Amino acid sequence: MPRRFGPYGGAYVPETLVPALTELERAWRDARSDPKFRSELRRLSTTLGGRPTPLYLAENLTRRGGGARIWLKREDLVHGGAHKFNNALGQGLLARRMGKPRLIAETGAGQHGVATAMIGAALGLSTEVYMGEVDMERQHPNVERMRLLGARVIPVRTGSRTLKDAINAALRDWIASVRTTHYLIGSAVGPHPFPSIVADFQSVIGREIRRQSARSFGRSPDLVVACVGGGSNAIGTFRPLLRTKADLWGVEAGGPRNSAHGAASLSHGAPGILHGSLSYVLQDDDGQVAETQSVSAGLDYPGVGPEHAMLRDSGRVRYLAVRDRDALRAFHWLAEDEGILPALEPAHAVFAAVREAKRRGRGREIVVTLSGRGDKDLEVVLRAGAQ
Repeated sequence: MPRRFGPYGGAYVPETLVPALTELERAWRDARSDPKFRSELRRLSTTLGGRPTPLYLAENLTRRGGGARIWLKREDLVHGGAHKFNNALGQGLLARRMGKPRLIAETGAGQHGVATAMIGAALGLSTEVYMGEVDMERQHPNVERMRLLGARVIPVRTGSRTLKDAINAALRDWIASVRTTHYLIGSAVGPHPFPSIVADFQSVIGREIRRQSARSFGRSPDLVVACVGGGSNAIGTFRPLLRTKADLWGVEAGGPRNSAHGAASLSHGAPGILHGSLSYVLQDDDGQVAETQSVSAGLDYPGVGPEHAMLRDSGRVRYLAVRDRDALRAFHWLAEDEGILPALEPAHAVFAAVREAKRRGRGREIVVTLSGRGDKDLEVVLRAGAQ
């Protein structure tokens, strides 16, 4: 379990959190080698989560692209409607293993909060979720889902009132309650060992893509595309494919047309420390964390997981940004062509894949990780259409 990914990663945290992080790393190392833990994880992934998710040939979307075939890895069909379930289940089982009766989490789009609330209910753990007021307004359906699942949703009214501030609030809570509480971080960010743990639980996505691609078209894909905010679905997609010949693209949020950087930290950021880890961070001229803009709450984060930073520098993964208007176009393409309402997060990746399909040409295979469904984004999409 690497502490650093090249120069990135580490654990820049208050001394009071060091024992908790050490305990978590030890518990995870023990769990990985425990057949009973792995068996329980597989069982609940199947019977509660609904894995494996299918690899779907989007024939109509392929015709729109006019070239390479486009396949969708249907993480939107996981219980709760997003890839977030994979990590929430794994960390929930770790919390129970460590004897921590309380879960706290942060959420932007709400899908991680919903997944944590579901796992808390299933495992008998009390759950509290921090969420910025801006995100609570634009993701109201998920707020109600969390409450119905028995979680307490705590509004965050400081800063930009989005995901960054929700993480800050959750970290403050964890510092004060570390003996009884597990902080279930939702993305591949934060201090070691969180980026490695989250990536490990999410790597089920890439392992399934590898097996399903071999069955569906006899080889690895030519291109695999995933959206990147903090980066959990993308790193889970990429990790098992790094040694294949597949090109890998991570698609960030470029924000509205008038935004200089949107929320694209790998495209426009610089190395800095955020939430206990060294990675690429959007910063102003004074080195302070910059405000972000994105139509997608789940991508509206000024940093990114440290493993992505390493992959960017190495050139193994290409990272690019897609604007709000193009993500909205792709949302409608997938809805009208395939009868699938995607979350706005993977709509960014869908746009990049469709645009690239013609250039790649026929006989090539593109896989897009459809990381979540779009129920939560309907109000945002409808408002955008009315403007």
